Amino acid sequence: MIKRFFILSSLCMVLGVSAQKSHTVVQGDNPYNIAKKYGMTVDELLKLNPKHKDGKLAIGDVLTIKSDKAATPVVTKTAPVEKVTSTTSASSLGKIVLLPKQTIYGITKQYRISETDLRKLNPELDSHMKIGDEITLPLASIKKYGGEQQAITTEKHPETPVEKTTTTPIAVTTPAEGEPYVIQAKDNYYRITKQFGISQQDLYALNPGLEEKGLKPGDTIKIKRTNTTANTDTVAETSNPKAKMDSGNEKSTAASNVAAGDDYVTYTVQQGDTVFSIVNKFGVSIDELIALNPDLSHGLKTGMVLKIKKQDAAYIKKNGDALSVILMLPFGYSTNETQYRAMALDFLTGAKLAIERNARGGQKLDIKVVDSGNEASFKNSLTQINPDNTDLIIGPFFKSNVIDVLDFTKNQKIPVVAPFANSPELYNYSNLIIVETNNQTYADKIVEEVKGVYSDQKIYIVADAKKEDANYIKAGLEKAVKNPNIIIVNSPADIQPDQNMMTGQSAPVIAILANDDNAAGDAFANRMIAISKEVQGIKAFSMFYSPVFEKKVDELSQASLVYLMDRKINTDGSFEKEILAAYKTKYCKTPPKYAIVGFDVVNDMLTRENKKGEIFKQMNKVQTQLATKFEFVKSKANGAYVNTGYRVIRLVP
Repeated sequence: MIKRFFILSSLCMVLGVSAQKSHTVVQGDNPYNIAKKYGMTVDELLKLNPKHKDGKLAIGDVLTIKSDKAATPVVTKTAPVEKVTSTTSASSLGKIVLLPKQTIYGITKQYRISETDLRKLNPELDSHMKIGDEITLPLASIKKYGGEQQAITTEKHPETPVEKTTTTPIAVTTPAEGEPYVIQAKDNYYRITKQFGISQQDLYALNPGLEEKGLKPGDTIKIKRTNTTANTDTVAETSNPKAKMDSGNEKSTAASNVAAGDDYVTYTVQQGDTVFSIVNKFGVSIDELIALNPDLSHGLKTGMVLKIKKQDAAYIKKNGDALSVILMLPFGYSTNETQYRAMALDFLTGAKLAIERNARGGQKLDIKVVDSGNEASFKNSLTQINPDNTDLIIGPFFKSNVIDVLDFTKNQKIPVVAPFANSPELYNYSNLIIVETNNQTYADKIVEEVKGVYSDQKIYIVADAKKEDANYIKAGLEKAVKNPNIIIVNSPADIQPDQNMMTGQSAPVIAILANDDNAAGDAFANRMIAISKEVQGIKAFSMFYSPVFEKKVDELSQASLVYLMDRKINTDGSFEKEILAAYKTKYCKTPPKYAIVGFDVVNDMLTRENKKGEIFKQMNKVQTQLATKFEFVKSKANGAYVNTGYRVIRLVP
């Protein structure tokens, strides 16, 4: 495959070179609009014209460019049809310019791409999210969902899977002829782009080489002025010493009159502050800051008093360069109990793989493994923890033990990760990270799925002994669909095809499994297969995964089975292949269930940590590890972070 791709790349290069022509620079030309005109990247243009690599062009210069008529090799690839999952492939990529207010989440929603695939295309995404930065996306997605925000460059790239989400088009300005502006001492990109209503990318396009050398006071640059009156007022006020002093005194008085409430604090803008330095200082978004302080639309001024929403206190590393991490696992050696030992040992093998992987990447780690014993003897294990020199605790497994750890570390607010415990009584702890997705999240998804296919069918819900999940789904469906006929049954055998009152023939029904017992899963699968042979159009759903679903894919696809999973490995993914191979090399076997959990939990947490140990600042990232999707949300304003990620598996006839 690598060899074929190399040959294809070489072919592209040969075709590209053989299809060159020239362009004579005229007034208003710059590398950006020339490259765009001929369907090239700026980098390609400058490589073809090395004497202009600094981006400086003069009228009359003759540039070598690639013809827009150049032949493009087409590669046809036939992929095997897979019934379990569905992805969209794209063989070419493009770039968009990052606009104000665009976020990682917003890009994934607009361009219908998963965050995992977005990060694969943009490895330095977190440090590359400034206004004007270029973001790589599948070209087809840009053309289809970009609205006016179309691709600025394109390039060939191997196929990359793209997941579908929703879209919101966002407009973008285009470069235009500029007028001169002298850079002032306090100018920065944010201030100039806001002052003149120009994007940072357009600023770079009007001023070749500016991105590399930066803004230097006294230099003259070209700008595009769109609202001169209002912006001139802002500049006049901030450049007048007396105006600044009066403004500062007025705002200082205002600050003394604004009381900091339970949810907000005030901050007086200091000389040298920027919008970005303030949002970073307080851990808020620009949108939140502007929403509370509408005057910011007229520019940031020294002495302004800003209202800022309080955030949870960020956890800061205790000391030293290394991140001090404790794994609390129920080996039971101290109490001579073996009930959970195999589970703990498997979890540890996966955790070690994640630790070694991050250490090789340069992360400094100090790992300590603590035998948490059983629930009765657990408090003795707490004596092995020094809360004043601990940055992260992963474990313990059981709810009562998790509460003990949270109480033990309440003064330090150390981040605590619960790999398996998920209960509403845990949601009040702001320093707790809950990994397991709860049943209510799954039930809500089932209601959403059923609503999408419902057309007056009878609905059967197979319940467990407690019937909690079944009743929750029933209540949700009664609100979601019109005139539902819902029957809760104890056994899949009770599911019967409906009868058409006009013809007397069997009619399809909707069947839902709300029981996580494997025996119930087997019975449900067999019943769905039997009914699908009797009548077409049956729709089957399951809140839970059962092994039989993978054994009888073809038969269950006739019932259009949709089921949810907390974990699912994409064995075709490059990252997944790498981890599976590394585990097999290290332990001479494929990873068992709890080894997968151990790797996913530890790798996810370590990749969210920065050098300061500020893990809570990274909790908004959606990340998929070997098998688990992590999508954390706050349970309440000052509550725990709870994972709401899951996998949806659809079996298509």
